[in-house]
Amino acid sequence: MIDFLVSSQLQTTTRVRKKILLGISLFFNLGVLFVFKYFNFFIETFTEAFLLFGKPISYGSLQLVLPVGISFYTFQTLSYTIDVYRERMRATNDIVSFFAFVSFFPQLVAGPIERASNLLPQFQKSRVFNYSKSIDGLRLILGGLFKKMVIADNCAVIVNRLFEDYTEYSGSTLLCGAIFFGFQIYGDFSGYSDIAIGSARLLGFDLKKNFNFPYLSKNLIEFWRRWHISLSTWFRDYVYIALGGNRVSKFRLVFNILVVFLLSGLWHGANLTFIFWGLIHGIILIFTVFINNETKFGVFLQNQNSIVVDFLRMSITFFIVTIAWVFFRADSITEAFGYLDRIFSSTLFSIPQGNKLFLILLIVYLGIEWFQKKREHLLDIHYISSKSIRYLIYYVTVFVVFYYAGDLQTFIYFQF
Repeated sequence: MIDFLVSSQLQTTTRVRKKILLGISLFFNLGVLFVFKYFNFFIETFTEAFLLFGKPISYGSLQLVLPVGISFYTFQTLSYTIDVYRERMRATNDIVSFFAFVSFFPQLVAGPIERASNLLPQFQKSRVFNYSKSIDGLRLILGGLFKKMVIADNCAVIVNRLFEDYTEYSGSTLLCGAIFFGFQIYGDFSGYSDIAIGSARLLGFDLKKNFNFPYLSKNLIEFWRRWHISLSTWFRDYVYIALGGNRVSKFRLVFNILVVFLLSGLWHGANLTFIFWGLIHGIILIFTVFINNETKFGVFLQNQNSIVVDFLRMSITFFIVTIAWVFFRADSITEAFGYLDRIFSSTLFSIPQGNKLFLILLIVYLGIEWFQKKREHLLDIHYISSKSIRYLIYYVTVFVVFYYAGDLQTFIYFQF
């Protein structure tokens, strides 16, 4: 409600008053986010810092229930107010459309983070049933369910076991666990985004693509252009550019990138592990930027179109991202370093028998993504001329999803 009222005043006031109104919106939105999500974290961190100097202090924490999706709709409404302030769009007077935009149920819980300029106008126009869009929406939902229920949920079983007692496993087993977690978090985030986008498409709404085959990236810059696109572009447009972007000195460029990635890590969760994860990405991305722009070797690599070179670059990027995921998954930084220490101190590489088949399936899945990399989504298979083959692929995917959901009886009921 605050953003609706503030934005309605931003177009009819002085420049100084506009800044005050924007400040009210920022203070309210970020304040609510801080209290619900970060207050206890900062209090505990502050207390632990005093313990280092032998000065224990008592503190009280807030026992609050974190509202579902608060990080997503907070950023969504903030982008609306900032865009109105920057005169990139006009404020709406339709309060029903505004609240529908904020609370649009398909993407409310876990994104994608939609811009008002894209989604809000869609509530203000009539929609008619579109058969082809609805069918494509169902394909997106099916692909999302496959990622979530087949890839992510099965990876989670292995990952949870390995991270809970990592000291009992070999380095190669733990490396497999890190790889599995990379696919788990990708299947969770990307799968839900596909389900949300597909559900919205069934209702006649078009949401922005949120994941674009990120594990096929050839460097970390490309990875962040493909991973959680709605979040990375939000930080780019409203934080990075506001700090000066790349039109600044090299020192300031380093500062801007680090700020963005530290905030990105903190956005994912109130824990030092997330901040450290963001710091790792920020440091390596800075290194990548300077390698690409400042060295002949970087220019040479960018001009190479060889499949072998591309595969090597993708493998290195995937390895870096996988190692960083360990900090994202671990309960503490100490645990993350302990996990990595066992990986790199191992001299014998062997894949546990029970995980071999599933690792092969993940490699096959990456191969499918490679073939689909120029398509809109995983099950966008219009290029297959045979209708029978296309339907066979759909039915096999549905069968696999129901199988891993443990509900084959329902599948059989619907078919026969």
